[in-house]
Amino acid sequence: MLNLYPVQIESLSIHRVGNKSKNEGVFLSEQPYVLNDEINGLLKEYFFRPFRDKEENYFRFTNEVDVEFNELYKIASAIFLEPASIHANSKKIATLLFEQSNHPHIKSGELYVTHLVDVVVDNQKVDAIGIFKSEMKHDFLQFEENGTNLDILIQQGININKLDKGCLIINQQKEEGFKVLSVDSNRYDTKYWLENFLGVEALTDENFFTKKYLKFCQDFAKDVVLPAEDKKQEVMFMNRAVNHFAKNDEFEETNFLNEVMDNPDLIPEFKHYKVERGPKYSIEDVSNFPIANKAVSDARKKIKNVIDLDTNIQIKMDFINPESAEKFIEKGWDEERQMYYYLVYFNKEQKTKAN
Repeated sequence: MLNLYPVQIESLSIHRVGNKSKNEGVFLSEQPYVLNDEINGLLKEYFFRPFRDKEENYFRFTNEVDVEFNELYKIASAIFLEPASIHANSKKIATLLFEQSNHPHIKSGELYVTHLVDVVVDNQKVDAIGIFKSEMKHDFLQFEENGTNLDILIQQGININKLDKGCLIINQQKEEGFKVLSVDSNRYDTKYWLENFLGVEALTDENFFTKKYLKFCQDFAKDVVLPAEDKKQEVMFMNRAVNHFAKNDEFEETNFLNEVMDNPDLIPEFKHYKVERGPKYSIEDVSNFPIANKAVSDARKKIKNVIDLDTNIQIKMDFINPESAEKFIEKGWDEERQMYYYLVYFNKEQKTKAN
């Protein structure tokens, strides 16, 4: 789990990177920027908010020969070894980004390179390198007194509530290519940022596989279980799936299917769906892996255990034990009304909690 609230920005270097194909050039600041408390607070919110709001999908530096040949990996390694070298190395980072900025769609912008301390990852404090880029300029109004009137001045600047691009290089797992987080608000040039500049690939660890497999199960429930059975069984399948992950340390697909698949006829459907759709989730050849508890908790929060009915009624099945649904909810068909119904058993109504 990533915690960026205690992070301190130890240094900040700012450069401007243009579009190489448009002959815009690159401007390299001679000295690092001198921070004050006001700027520091604004920049921390500007840089880190997207990472706090985003799911933690880690990447790692890679290269088709060896990670040591990845230019940004080499620069990051040098900075972590000697943090005082960050400004000189930030110029190398800006130049590297400029060399990749050769597509007409790529926008020029300011590049910020920071050395960060007190980054908390899984309750461990580490240092990190932050690389951020602002691209989109927005009009804003300024006002100036002119005698007895106020004049409007139209100026341009960046919106500090929306970072265009950024990455955090965490000083962990150096031999595997470090742990890297990335954000990109402009989807049209993702390849330029992730592949050409950063040179990263998804970090396929237990967190990755747990999240991807549960997302795959969620889509299987929607695409196969729901059409074959009903909404209740879709909800209950995911409930059983998450509970299986929650109570096990290791995932084994055969055991999972035998325990979770209430209808054995759907097991061949599951295997076929995995062959067809598995590559989308990078799990086509995965049937065993350690389970990441945090990924299970995150997935549980996102799963909607609600049956929405066309009569404007919702049934929320908030069960820890999936057998409770079979015990307390029955589905049937009313011949006279020609409508389905749910029969719900309970002992007493719960009082609504006050806000």
